[in-house]
Amino acid sequence: MTKHSTQFEPQMKDRVILRRPTKDDGSEVWKLVAACPPLDQNSMYMNVVQCDHFAETCVLAERDGVLLGWISGHIPPDSPDTLFVWQVAVHADARGLGLGKRMLKDILRRPACKAVQQMETTITRSNAASWGLFNSFARDMGGELSDAPHYDRHDHLDGQHATEHLVTISLPRKALRIAA
Repeated sequence: MTKHSTQFEPQMKDRVILRRPTKDDGSEVWKLVAACPPLDQNSMYMNVVQCDHFAETCVLAERDGVLLGWISGHIPPDSPDTLFVWQVAVHADARGLGLGKRMLKDILRRPACKAVQQMETTITRSNAASWGLFNSFARDMGGELSDAPHYDRHDHLDGQHATEHLVTISLPRKALRIAA
């Protein structure tokens, strides 16, 4: 089980390990997401289910047993060639280590993603950190990024949340071999 802390040393970057979560990690994931605004905090139960049922398409980053990062994702049943990334969380004290991109690549290397040819996520216009991560990831992978409004503030979210844009990144086969 991982612990959450706010004391990290950038020179310890190589000691960060990436791994699949287990259901025992759910509560620590929930705490990490709470510490990473503007991320939406879901129920702890949901994070436990993600860690248990979707472990093959989720990843944890930790150093010395301390949880630094989390990505939740899944492969939609109607789109087996797509990895949908739901949430990316990197603790503020661990930003700048390249964990977001490392975690995305780690998931793509897994057997569960062998048919994946594109990545999707949704991002609000105001979330500069997510736009930066996914634009940079697309460039690194040699893919193309496109976006369009998807979950509209008024039509889908009862005016309670900003419009989420569906971001799609093509993943050229060559880039997927490099990620592996």
